Amino acid sequence: MNPHSHPADTIAAIASAPGAAGVGVLRVSGPLVPVIAQALLGRAPRPRHAHFAMFRDALGEAIDHGLLLHFPAPASYTGEHVLELQGHGSAVLLDALLRRVCELGARLARPGEFTERAFLNGKLDLAQAEAVADLIAARSQAGARAALRSMEGVFSQRVDTLLQALIALRVHIEAAIDFPEEEIDFLADPAIARQLESLRAELAGLLREAQRGLRLNDGLRVAIVGRPNAGKSSLLNALAGSERAIVTAIAGTTRDVLRESVALDGIALELADTAGLRDTDDEVEREGVRRAHGELQRADAALLVTDTEHAAADLALFGALPAGAERIVLINKIDLAHAAPREEVRDGIRWLWASVKTGAGLDALREHLKQLAGAGSGEGGFSARRRHVLALEAVRDHLDHGAHALAATRAGELAAEELRQAQHALGEITGSYTSDDLLGAIFGSFCIGK
Repeated sequence: MNPHSHPADTIAAIASAPGAAGVGVLRVSGPLVPVIAQALLGRAPRPRHAHFAMFRDALGEAIDHGLLLHFPAPASYTGEHVLELQGHGSAVLLDALLRRVCELGARLARPGEFTERAFLNGKLDLAQAEAVADLIAARSQAGARAALRSMEGVFSQRVDTLLQALIALRVHIEAAIDFPEEEIDFLADPAIARQLESLRAELAGLLREAQRGLRLNDGLRVAIVGRPNAGKSSLLNALAGSERAIVTAIAGTTRDVLRESVALDGIALELADTAGLRDTDDEVEREGVRRAHGELQRADAALLVTDTEHAAADLALFGALPAGAERIVLINKIDLAHAAPREEVRDGIRWLWASVKTGAGLDALREHLKQLAGAGSGEGGFSARRRHVLALEAVRDHLDHGAHALAATRAGELAAEELRQAQHALGEITGSYTSDDLLGAIFGSFCIGK
């Protein structure tokens, strides 16, 4: 049986471990919920009301007492009959209650199966379902707020608006293809070009916001690079607010990648202090340099720590960065030159003058990192996943190819095919087009009980 077809069985799982008040929750979903609820309560429960009940086993022995709540379909989280049992948070008691529910006809839920059923029953789209897991796993307040907005449908609504505009453009182009015998060249209609350019501009904005949402969700990955003794480890310690990295005057002290999770005013950062990049005969240090280059290739942003003398030459270290990664140059040790902190932007690179030792200028760096990590997303910001960004990039590429086909050769069939593929890629975000393999990968990453 396809595990992602609409299910007809009843599932149960411990939904939450003991909390601060020592409360544990067991959740049940499926057609047998009314039967199970009546067996545990001794009578038919009143919908959406809390009932105090003594939960008993098959022999009538008490398991626990607590609250029973019944949510009839379709007005429930999963769209099915849902039962929630709240008892004392003992793992032993919760396990006994779970066994009793399974004796009454339920089975153990797979990871993410409750949210999967909500998706299959049309209660959530795929992006909203993923936001449920993102909200639970949020590592910062900003990330939690962004995930909540995605769960409420902010991201999905933006995708749907784009999807409707894309469908309208496809209709226009395919209608022109259907009447090749007409003397008028419908594909040359300026309205088509305007629609396509408007669509590409809207997509570019959504892609930027999705990339920001990804950083809010995953944390901005910042690789700190530079020559030995430039002040990289001291900078990591200053941003982390603790002595995480060993700092000495000996060149080559850092020989491996040291990672540290940092929250700046509720914004998550993943900092990586790397080995000083230089040619060396030391085999261990050479391996550290190799790993530093690898860290650059995975980074969302590279923070080059240097000084006035070496800055121009050190810019070559940005060569290993992936396309689209942010580049920051920190001119360190301005205290030695009795210079004041400042910042400017040159050729897309932000330059900051600071002193890691005294802290002068570091507030400007912190503020810039926060903005890169999503602090400026505003009330309409949302969380996103890497697959969403990849899907939007695929849509962008298809629209670019479609625009080229129309402009270069008036090749309506090629443009129409590119738009069809763009629609398919866009539909994968919310689940309009999806595969069982994708659903399995997504919901398999959820925790049990969600």
